[in-house]
Amino acid sequence: MAKSNNPFDYDFSVMFDMNKMLEQYKVPGVEMDKMVEAQRKNIEAITAANKVAYEGVQAIAQRQMEILRQSMTEASKTMQELAAAGTPEDRMAKQAEIMKKAFETALSNMKELAEMGAKSNTEAMETINKRVAESLDEVRSAVQTAAKEAAGGGTAGSSKSGGASKS
Repeated sequence: MAKSNNPFDYDFSVMFDMNKMLEQYKVPGVEMDKMVEAQRKNIEAITAANKVAYEGVQAIAQRQMEILRQSMTEASKTMQELAAAGTPEDRMAKQAEIMKKAFETALSNMKELAEMGAKSNTEAMETINKRVAESLDEVRSAVQTAAKEAAGGGTAGSSKSGGASKS
């Protein structure tokens, strides 16, 4: 894997072994492996969402720099045009035209930046929302499995081949 400057490209699983930490908290009916896997997926989803948000912020900052460069070029050009304008009336008319154009450009740029931010936020939230839905499905499945095992007198660690019969 190539080295990235993105701080959200870190593999957090190397920090500690959740299985070893949770072994001491064995709870009947709870499969620690599934819980650990669910938490790993949660962390991956948050990391992915942060990565999307970070990339969005980078894109916005890059676009702001482009806007600044364009603005500086435009300001230089405008100053030359104003200096070349003849009469005071011509200068006033030119200033009004320049102000109108500057205002319209500023509004357009603000709208563009706001849309970029909204798009980035939406993409990040879609990642989180997808994981929340998956997590709820996992919880529902675990509860159903526990209920079936409780109805059949089994335990969470019982073998799969001797399952309870349905009534």
